[in-house]
Amino acid sequence: MIDVILCDDHALIRRGIRDTLSDASDIRVVGEAGDYGELRSLMRELGQAGHRAAPCDVLVLDINLPGRSGLDALHALKDEGSTVKVLVVSMYPEDQYAIRALRAGAFGYVNKGGDPQLLVQAVRTVAQGRKYVTPEIAQMLVESLTAPATENPHTKLSDRELQTLVMIASGKRLADIALELTLSPKTVSVYRSRVLEKLNLANNAELTVYAIRNGLVGQ
Repeated sequence: MIDVILCDDHALIRRGIRDTLSDASDIRVVGEAGDYGELRSLMRELGQAGHRAAPCDVLVLDINLPGRSGLDALHALKDEGSTVKVLVVSMYPEDQYAIRALRAGAFGYVNKGGDPQLLVQAVRTVAQGRKYVTPEIAQMLVESLTAPATENPHTKLSDRELQTLVMIASGKRLADIALELTLSPKTVSVYRSRVLEKLNLANNAELTVYAIRNGLVGQ
């Protein structure tokens, strides 16, 4: 039996994922969390209750969490030497976060808009200790290895800077971003300034055009 923990801030999405996984006879959802804090508490409780090295076999983790993001959680688990295998699920296209997630220690990346059965397949693959990538991600990995000189400027942004870029380009105000990420408006403003500087852009309008041209947000 594959024990799974779900971490997503949207209860309806968690329910959909839980129902999909529960239909598989070899997968069992043992806990759910809505943010990083809840996830840490849940993993600690399950680990202690089960007297096992890891609280679950697979953690199905959303990228876009309030407060500390899914990428932050990935880095924290990696730094701690956790043996939990992480499968990242996200509404963002693969070209935005897949490579970042894999580099941060994820075993796989699945888009929420894909076939639900691919999620089941991904969980099984990851539980076996193997990486799960779609053909699109595999192609991106090959291109990143064979043509590093052609990388887009935004690939040099930090995880939080990229998140800020995408949210601004999606039309969100700095105050809204600060509230969603549980950061101060001043901190978000600093991230915005760094993004503009690194991408050699002057304002939010140019930032939005850049994001659209590079497929980071829809038109």
